[in-house]
Amino acid sequence: MNRILAVLLLFAWVAPPALADQAPAASTTADAARLNARLGVEYMKQGQVAIAREKIDKALQQNPRDPGVQMSAGLLYEQLREPKVAERHYRQALKLEPDNPEAQNALGAFLCRNGEAEDGEAMFLQAARNPLYRTPEVAYTNAGVCARRNGRLDKSEEYLRLAISQRTPYTEALVQMAGVSFERGNHLQARAFLQRYQTVGQATPEVLLLGYQVEKALGDPAAADDFAGRLRRQFPDSPEAKILDAPAAGSTP
Repeated sequence: MNRILAVLLLFAWVAPPALADQAPAASTTADAARLNARLGVEYMKQGQVAIAREKIDKALQQNPRDPGVQMSAGLLYEQLREPKVAERHYRQALKLEPDNPEAQNALGAFLCRNGEAEDGEAMFLQAARNPLYRTPEVAYTNAGVCARRNGRLDKSEEYLRLAISQRTPYTEALVQMAGVSFERGNHLQARAFLQRYQTVGQATPEVLLLGYQVEKALGDPAAADDFAGRLRRQFPDSPEAKILDAPAAGSTP
């Protein structure tokens, strides 16, 4: 389930990887702030948190009124395990632009990860219903993940179906729906969503393990063995492959 949490904080303005020697020159202080924030996010992705902090702190000095800069600071201070500081930056981003769907989505992700699931869901729904948001299926899926983590499987399914209705196919929503269906004991429905996913999505350790679990629950050992074999061959060092040999292999990933 943690797989989608890795993308809860994708900011629309963040460019593809750009290291310092590849970055274009900034023409204004505002441009320089955005550039430093982008670089900071990229350094975080590479695990270079100290350099990321230098870049993002500089961006905050250059233009603290940029919502994207504030969101990047929120992500940084979450990684530094300073949640109060992180929340302050996320809320500042939303204060600067109350209708910014990325800021709504980012605050929702923070709240969901920090024990305020229902408030997080509410923020995701604001983002999803925001006419400025180009990808409402992402926010609906995030709301579904948040509800699922909080044990509210009925609401999770409701949000995920909304995500699928917004964009077909949307692979993240499909695999999440398979997981929710499995947890609710609806194994045939879980199989159906996994089959839909497999026509458009790539195999991942999480998907293959879930497929194994679903087929095992349905009493199809040949299909379960096929998923298990693919998981061991394609991802032999993954945590999911190790779960196959554990006593609780039938539990949800």
